[in-house]
Amino acid sequence: MRWPGRRAALVLSGLACLLAVLYVGQQSLECHTGSRARVSVRLSPGLSHNRSAAAHGGGPLLELDEQAELVFVGGVPRSGTTLMRAMLDAHPAVRCGEETRVVPRLLAMREAWARSERERVRLDEAGVTERVLDDAVRAFILQIIAGHGEPAQRLCNKDPFALKSLVYLGRLFPRARFLLMLRDGRASVHSMISRKVTIAGFDLSSYRDCLSKWSRAIEIMYTQCVAVGSLRCLPVYYEQLVLQPEAVLRRVLRFLDVPWDDVVLRHEDMVGKAGGISLSKVERSTDQVVKPVNLEALTQWVGRIPEDVVRDMAHVAPMLSRLGYDPYANPPNYGSPDPRVLENTRRIKNGEFRLPQSLKRALSHSDPGGAATNGSEGRGTPQTLPQLDAASTVDGSSARWKARRQNAFKETPGGGGAGGGGEEALWQASRDEREGLSQSRRERRIDPNLRAPTVSQEKRALAKPSDH
Repeated sequence: MRWPGRRAALVLSGLACLLAVLYVGQQSLECHTGSRARVSVRLSPGLSHNRSAAAHGGGPLLELDEQAELVFVGGVPRSGTTLMRAMLDAHPAVRCGEETRVVPRLLAMREAWARSERERVRLDEAGVTERVLDDAVRAFILQIIAGHGEPAQRLCNKDPFALKSLVYLGRLFPRARFLLMLRDGRASVHSMISRKVTIAGFDLSSYRDCLSKWSRAIEIMYTQCVAVGSLRCLPVYYEQLVLQPEAVLRRVLRFLDVPWDDVVLRHEDMVGKAGGISLSKVERSTDQVVKPVNLEALTQWVGRIPEDVVRDMAHVAPMLSRLGYDPYANPPNYGSPDPRVLENTRRIKNGEFRLPQSLKRALSHSDPGGAATNGSEGRGTPQTLPQLDAASTVDGSSARWKARRQNAFKETPGGGGAGGGGEEALWQASRDEREGLSQSRRERRIDPNLRAPTVSQEKRALAKPSDH
């Protein structure tokens, strides 16, 4: 009676071993034939800038792959990208952090390889196929985004010119969402020139050159935003964000599938605090985003642009009219501010808003700026502003920080998948903002050909071959 039982046990053991071998073999085969880049990032218990703790495995292991629901914020520099990322950083479920500077450079390098037929042949001959390159670029971007800041439910990247590769990023990360910041090019260019924010290829001695370069750069990004569809890319007008921050931010958070939190309307309260906003001393917008949202920068450009450039504005910067801005309105009518913004502006003008002393000291030692590549502003290694939260411990982990992040993980619903929607849906999503910008055209007699573009006009423009 014992032998049949032993035989049965042996047979079962043999089958188990066979199944295990087959499973391992299948997994091994999948590794070689069907795997995608997956990145594991060891984060420190508090701030992930604590590299020593991270190296010794002191924090949680964050695993990311191509399905990561990343958020990319971009646009032409001086278009409100820093303000947008600061507002998102104030939310307990989101972390953007400072500009990485390396992401747009890597994307530009990858694009250069793709454009060169000779280089593609050489890479293919070496076994460095397009898929191998894409997996490597994906892994690099994931490592940079996850590793350079605090952990959060939604990770975000703000490198302005990264969105010049928006379609490619959408292919690498099919569940990523994109926020394209749009601003009156005259204001963006005046800000570059007056604040001496050098950007590769922009001649800061010439308004005409900078406006022309602005128009070409934003055309590349906007066209790609249209191409990926309104479910994946949301154009956000800087003017409307400043004038009506709550309405715009509610739309942004709905688009990102992130629950509403009033703290995004008080981002200045979260600067330098654990679980809040980390700012770089070498980014030229830092001294502005530490203030509450106000109207100071909206029309500073008026009367500063040379008259010959003003006369030729529609031809120098054709994207102005395509985005709904009146190229001949000086000043334009961007819309009406909400009471909170008016009160913030009054406080700042009357000297009632005071920066904390520690922030003043940090900003007084800011880097004076230097050549920027691919939209990165300033030069030098980014240095974060000091932590100001008295509740923080040495490694940056505080009870409030943990509570904010844990609550965000519990409350944030699952994100939606990729989607299209086409150009009609994209224009529908930004209609309210465009209507505010179009008010000045209804009040002035201007060339009718310069009115806000229709969907059919946009389709014709997209069908034209680009020279960029």
